[in-house]
Amino acid sequence: MANINWRTINIDLLDPESPANFSTTSLAPAVASVSASEVQSLSSQIKQLLRGGDSEGALRGALENPPYGGDAAAKEVHLATVVEILQSIKQSEMSPMLNRIYGSDGGVEVLDVLMKYLYKGMSHASQPSSASTRSMSPQSTGFSQIHSRGGGEGGGQAMSVLLSWHEKLVEIAGPGSIVRVMSDRRTV
Repeated sequence: MANINWRTINIDLLDPESPANFSTTSLAPAVASVSASEVQSLSSQIKQLLRGGDSEGALRGALENPPYGGDAAAKEVHLATVVEILQSIKQSEMSPMLNRIYGSDGGVEVLDVLMKYLYKGMSHASQPSSASTRSMSPQSTGFSQIHSRGGGEGGGQAMSVLLSWHEKLVEIAGPGSIVRVMSDRRTV
């Protein structure tokens, strides 16, 4: 016992009630795995609703079935579907639609999922795509031309739509939605 420096013993490891012995796996709920083909078929069903003119049904269908257990490809397909739905809805229809969803059963959770997709879409819209970085041409001034003239602003339009939805969503669901999304360990 003379060789042990008692000041270096971590007594928290000896206590079973200590936070050091807390398993973080219990923080994230279990999610069922989802294949990319399942997400693709759901996406086609949702797009069929959208083509039929039921944009609220399409939005609800996409937001009530997020592929939490899917791989990256499945999540990208679902993100593209959600962004396509959001871009197809007129700005004058946003607030009434969000109010109807918010007032329905499970509406808060559905709007929280929408907030997750808005943030995910904004993070993708701000990153340059691999195609645009390959087409950069150095200029004699030392600057790089990323997009050709008159084009390449599609990401800005998508960002504008996502920001409009974010504004309306915070107006209706409040800032608590942002906090819930940031603290949720399930990702879309």
